[in-house]
Amino acid sequence: MKNKLFVIFFACLVLTGCAGVASKGIFGTGVSVAFDPRSVGTQVDDSIMQKNLSARVILMDKKYLLSIKSKVLDGRIFLTGKVDSPEEKLKLTKLAWETDGVRSVRNDIKIKEEFNFQQSAKDILITSQLRAAMIFNKNIKATNYQIDTYKKKIYVYGIALTINEKDEVISEAKEILDVENVIASIILVDDLRIQKD
Repeated sequence: MKNKLFVIFFACLVLTGCAGVASKGIFGTGVSVAFDPRSVGTQVDDSIMQKNLSARVILMDKKYLLSIKSKVLDGRIFLTGKVDSPEEKLKLTKLAWETDGVRSVRNDIKIKEEFNFQQSAKDILITSQLRAAMIFNKNIKATNYQIDTYKKKIYVYGIALTINEKDEVISEAKEILDVENVIASIILVDDLRIQKD
């Protein structure tokens, strides 16, 4: 009886572990794979590239574990975060270009300045407002996007199903109070190398 319970528990553990991985989607934020227009093969390739790059960035310096974020979409690498010097930014760009299978690198890493609580709170509020606006807009598949805000500049990364959806995302971002600029790195489904059938 104990053995049967152990086997059932182990099977449940393995199956829920698989479901957790499958539901991580584009950015590891609970996105359902069903909404991801990339083929499974492309998703796997991007995931491998992401893990490879993240490991190499951390090997370069452990401080980057929290300060640097990377996203890989269809072989395109997007870098965000903060570093202490322009030289570090350049090294990270070079490291990203050396990743196997990379098609392009967009480096939005900023050079650190003194911490400003008021500015950071404003950036968090802007990100939250855009996320909410995208969720409530029926023309936008909000789960396909990642948003970062830095000094009132919004960086949006993701995959749009149509050009109209891309325009809607940018429009929603520009309508938020106090936003100074919107930098959109949005790939259209038609531009993906391999799509779902």
